[in-house]
Amino acid sequence: MLYKDIITQIESLDTTTISEERKLIVTPLIDFVKSKKEAKEDIRINFICTHNSRRSHLSQVWAQTIAAYFNIKNVFCYSGGTEATALFPMAAKALTTSGFKIETISNEKNPVYSIKNGDNNHPIIGFSKKYDDSFNPTSKFAAVLTCSSADQGCPFIAGAEKRIPITFEDPKAFDNTPQQEEKYQERSIQIATELYYVFSKIK
Repeated sequence: MLYKDIITQIESLDTTTISEERKLIVTPLIDFVKSKKEAKEDIRINFICTHNSRRSHLSQVWAQTIAAYFNIKNVFCYSGGTEATALFPMAAKALTTSGFKIETISNEKNPVYSIKNGDNNHPIIGFSKKYDDSFNPTSKFAAVLTCSSADQGCPFIAGAEKRIPITFEDPKAFDNTPQQEEKYQERSIQIATELYYVFSKIK
């Protein structure tokens, strides 16, 4: 069971804000999830960005959570980068604003977070890593590129059954500005809305 605040946030998402162009962009991910579900296979999705610090984490957490909301079984979401840095605190705060409970497991240069979407649900472990880190799957997964530089920098991803560019604008552009918190929340909600649309199409 998801936390009440997360359910409220999910049920407030407005898919009418998604353009027809964006719907076309996410269609390959819908097709991947459908084909895996129909084949009764595990659905593994690795969200990849350059630094694995913002958009890829937001995508991983929302995809795992929205799949649970729609009761779609055997969905396993991951994230990685072309290099490892750290999960940016404002990305974590955007998730907290939507009702996630986040605890710091280790507070080092690259902190490790426990991100929970429900009291009895397995936590999502959030930390920055390369996309081919041993924490991530090695085969039978969809690689979803969440930023254009990762899309251009990763023409081939070993083990990926499908490579799907679904790029989002980087909220990093607003770091250290008065709009920072608002823009991170805005990006988090955009990602959640588009992933809600994806999983709502899975019957």
